[in-house]
Order: sequence, then structure tokens, then C-alpha cells
Amino acid sequence: MRTLVHLIDDDLSFRTALTRLLRAFGFDVEGYRSAGDFLKNRPDGNIPSCILLDAQMPGLSGPELQERLAKLGSTLPIVFLTGHGDIPMSVRAIKAGAEDFLTKPVSKDTLISAINRAMGTYSVMRERDLHLRCLRVRVASLTPREREVFELVVQGKLNKQIAYELGTTERTIKAHRHKVMEKMQVRSLAELVSIAERLGTLSSARMSSDDALQSLKRQALEMAAAMKNSVPDWS
Repeated sequence: MRTLVHLIDDDLSFRTALTRLLRAFGFDVEGYRSAGDFLKNRPDGNIPSCILLDAQMPGLSGPELQERLAKLGSTLPIVFLTGHGDIPMSVRAIKAGAEDFLTKPVSKDTLISAINRAMGTYSVMRERDLHLRCLRVRVASLTPREREVFELVVQGKLNKQIAYELGTTERTIKAHRHKVMEKMQVRSLAELVSIAERLGTLSSARMSSDDALQSLKRQALEMAAAMKNSVPDWS
């Protein structure tokens, strides 16, 4: 599989030498002389990639580019490689999400190891993003009323409470709830709550999985009571 390193460094001779080295290890390389140059040609991120970034360059610095990319929603892992770093700068970079912070000169093994870790991080982040997109597609398939039911269900409300709030019957809510579970491809309330948490659709009424379990227990007791009342007394 193709793997791409975006090398951002203002030193042409260093970019040339490092490009040659990385290609020898099987990486494709795209070189950029500045952070601004990279932003003008920002990749879409569909190819397994990482950014190998100098810290101090004319114009936008490496840490400033890291901050800019975070605001743009980029998930490309960043490995800093600089000759002008210090401990405070490295700490800030790592806290901001950098994969690693290396100083020049760096050994081949250390550099390649850091890049391979970054590629691994890319795969994990990419898989997570694809899963979130899939979940968003499922939510988008809900009708407006099903979306209302979904949001109330994950808050732990019972069918009768939802029916009262939406001004409809409990039977109708049960039907909507069934469709929600079907479209979201889940079998339990806990799974539904987990999806809502991942998508950030729970607000101040957020539930944990334990809360969801308690809600399930309440609903089970409610169903059991209803079934008991419906059994004829033959005594």
C-alpha cells in the first residue's frame, strides 16, 4: 500500500537528502518549502500519510501550522523534526497532538520508527472517522419524528414519557423506537446511547452505559407488570 510523507522544511538541501532517504525505505514523499506552501496544496488525506514538519521556518512556524491544521479538522499525524527545538516547545507540540518531536540530527532508525508509528496512528484515526461517517449516515436516514424519539430514548426516557412529551400514543412510540433501532443497526439501548455519545448528540442530559442499563431495567419491569395485568385470573 502506498504511504506518503509530507515533508515541510525550508532547507532545500535537507529536503532533497531526506526525500532520497525516505524513498529508499519505500515511502512516497511530497516536499514543501513552507507551511504556507503546504496549506495551498493541502492533501485530502485519503492516502495513508503523515507530516514531517520543521518547527522554525519563514512565515508560519511548525507549531502555528499544527494549530491551523487542527482548526481545519485535519487528522494527519505530525512528526516534528527540527534543529531549533527546546523542551517547552516539544511539550506543547506533544500536548497539541504531535506524534513525536525529534531533533536534528536524528538516526535513521529513530526517524523511520517515528514515521511508522505515525502511519499506524493514521490508520486508527481513518478507521474511526469512517465509522463516525457511517453512524452519521444512519442518523441522517431517520425521519424527523424518529430523530426526536432517538434523542429522547438515549436520555433514558420511557415510552410513555416520550409519548406524553411528543403528544402521541405509547404504541406509536414503540413503532418509532423499533424503526430507530433497526435503522441504527443496534439491538440494545446501551448500544444506542454509545452511538449518541460518539456523535455528541447528548447534551446536558447525557447518559452513561450504566444509566442506559438502569433504564432498560425500568422498562423491563414495566413490561413485566403489563404482562401480569394482561393474564386472566383463573382462580
